Amino acid sequence: MLSRVANSIYWMGRYLERAENTARLVNVNSHLLLDLPRRVKLGWEPIVDILSNRELFHSFHEEVNEHNVVNFIIEDKENLGSIISSLSAARENARTIREIIPRESWEQINSIYLQASENKEAIYSRRQRYEYLKNIILSNQLITGLLAGTMTHDEGYKFLRIGRNVERADMTTRIIDVRSASLLPDLEHEQTAFENIQWMGVLKSLTGYQMYRREVRLRISRPDVLKFLLLQEKFPRSVSHTLNQVDECVATLPKSEHVHSSIGVVKKQLLQAKPESLKQDKLHEFIDEIQIGLSDIHNELSRVYF
Repeated sequence: MLSRVANSIYWMGRYLERAENTARLVNVNSHLLLDLPRRVKLGWEPIVDILSNRELFHSFHEEVNEHNVVNFIIEDKENLGSIISSLSAARENARTIREIIPRESWEQINSIYLQASENKEAIYSRRQRYEYLKNIILSNQLITGLLAGTMTHDEGYKFLRIGRNVERADMTTRIIDVRSASLLPDLEHEQTAFENIQWMGVLKSLTGYQMYRREVRLRISRPDVLKFLLLQEKFPRSVSHTLNQVDECVATLPKSEHVHSSIGVVKKQLLQAKPESLKQDKLHEFIDEIQIGLSDIHNELSRVYF
């Protein structure tokens, strides 16, 4: 397989996953604001922080409000991490490898981009925004199913899975890092109840609430949520599961020793840290180390294969 083709498949997987994760994040934040009392100032700024775009956002907008953040995160083409930018990049990568992926999946990727671009005015109405983002999420899941069910599971499909899971691990760590830091430090006797609502929001951002309740039947708590989202090997969006998926795919590729070693470093960090017991400052440091490790995995993939 040409390195150019492997690179395009890898990035197609990453950009599709990024668009889906961002859509989930915006929808969950809208619902979370409705569940919290008005005096609790959570707002939209954490969404910008999760996506590491604070400086770019403020270069375009003076005020951090719902309209500006929704515009920036969903439709702004100057923001390369926006949903429409991600779908556009996924579409371009898919276009260059149309002979590699099933035709139906290319048509679906093209369709979701066109629909998102043509209907973007809907994002400024909360009710219409929910349907708009829901359509992006379901369309992405359809693409994932199409590729799993119709694409030959060869090296190309493995690079697709690697891209998807590297992106998924990155988003999971970002959500945990920013959301755990903004969990209502100023509330006293009411803090526990509102913390539960926000940790529920963290789980829902990753579509993990129901699976968490199956696993942990007690009241939602910070240690249990952290353990579930970082270490639960059977939950598809946990960091541990995504690393195992990348490792499994890489193991069948040639010259994979250095990539496998980079993955092993991050997996070891996860197991040794006991993240569920970390206080906020230590958790932030730990997440930084994991994200640096994920960047090292990406760099090794690029060096060896792309």
